[in-house]
Amino acid sequence: MSAERVGVPCPRLSNYKAHNLSHHLLHKIIDGICGRAYPLYQDYHSVWDSTEWKNVLEDITKFFKAVVGKNLPDEEIFQQLNQLNSFHQEAIMKCLKSRKDEIKKALLEEIVDISSAQLQDFDWQLKLALSSDKIATLQMPLLNLTLDVKENGEVKPYSVEMSKEELQNLINSLEAANKIPLEQ
Repeated sequence: MSAERVGVPCPRLSNYKAHNLSHHLLHKIIDGICGRAYPLYQDYHSVWDSTEWKNVLEDITKFFKAVVGKNLPDEEIFQQLNQLNSFHQEAIMKCLKSRKDEIKKALLEEIVDISSAQLQDFDWQLKLALSSDKIATLQMPLLNLTLDVKENGEVKPYSVEMSKEELQNLINSLEAANKIPLEQ
């Protein structure tokens, strides 16, 4: 099974000569991924210009997130790093191994933050529309659905009125969405 190539974290990293700070830089980038402070450009301005610095941060961050998110084995990670010198390969692998769980936790927190809205309660009413301003006898069933959704600690009510066809489409969509986690 061959994984799709994540990409070399940053060929510019090989320009970085201060070996002891390389580990420090990688750990500071992982700190940033984990919600703490990212490294500052002012500490590395003698190594990269501002554009290169942005690329370095972005490339290494994407690399760490991708290899941890895809749960790549060490052999595949080394294949991704084959263009870097052995010192940088070792530095990246050492940081990755020691902080993989932290990165995974940060990625999971990102996912949870995306889907933080929770259904607290719902209520429904079935109505029969007997007529409208355009049709004298309509006799169309309508569902009035009220959802109480908790977002950022605040409960907000959402109301929607649906015809029989719209309700059936909603039910089909919810059933299809429910099947996805069950299949995995």
